[in-house]
Amino acid sequence: MTEVVVVTGYNALAEVYEWLISDAKLAPAEFAASFDDVLSLLPSNAHVLDCSCGTGQLAVGLAGRGMQVVATDASEAMVRRTAELSEQFKASVRTVRADWQELPDHFEDDTFDMVFCVGNSLHHAVGARGRGAALESMSRLLRPGGRLVLTSRTWELVRARGSRLDISDRLVRRNGRDAVVVYRWEIAPHWEEEHHIEIAIAQVDATGLVLVRSELLSCWPYRYEELEVELHRVGLRTEVSTFDLEAENYMVVASKV
Repeated sequence: MTEVVVVTGYNALAEVYEWLISDAKLAPAEFAASFDDVLSLLPSNAHVLDCSCGTGQLAVGLAGRGMQVVATDASEAMVRRTAELSEQFKASVRTVRADWQELPDHFEDDTFDMVFCVGNSLHHAVGARGRGAALESMSRLLRPGGRLVLTSRTWELVRARGSRLDISDRLVRRNGRDAVVVYRWEIAPHWEEEHHIEIAIAQVDATGLVLVRSELLSCWPYRYEELEVELHRVGLRTEVSTFDLEAENYMVVASKV
């Protein structure tokens, strides 16, 4: 028997998002440790914003290091799950539901030593205009000399593969339950057009019941060279980049001039 739940906007996926997080980053301390190189630049009590917090692994991991952490997300369900994880780990994390353009309504300019926008989230900003507005908000909240840490899919590689269906070749176990992860990519003809990713988590329980949670997500891809120009336009200078046309993902660390 199969039950299917289809919702948009990360509300359905928020309940099963741990199946999308790699084993290496599932524990908050390990997720934070994956950014050790940039975190070494901060004092232990630094003010840090995670503005695409998801289910909170990074935010909770940072708080566990003694940092003053704020976690925001456009999804109310994701913010709720972050608050629950913070309570579970007894971590001090302030949670706020806000999209990128709303951030200046909640925080003063020059507030944070570091802003994280990770987990391949920036492509959900609507086109070049929306992406620029999101980066402008992040830049405004950084103190002079503060840094933005951003991770992204290599969209040049994604688009080259075209529309397709990617089905995981193994079961992923979380909370005693197994699931298969499926991605369906709808690649538009042109870069500036709206693309779609449908993500489905098919859970199988001990009785044989299959519960499928699926969301169709809109995204607007960008070339790495465009991102570099947009960062510069909002007053951010790239210090570190791991961009590689043959790698699935990359990280950029940019400091506020």
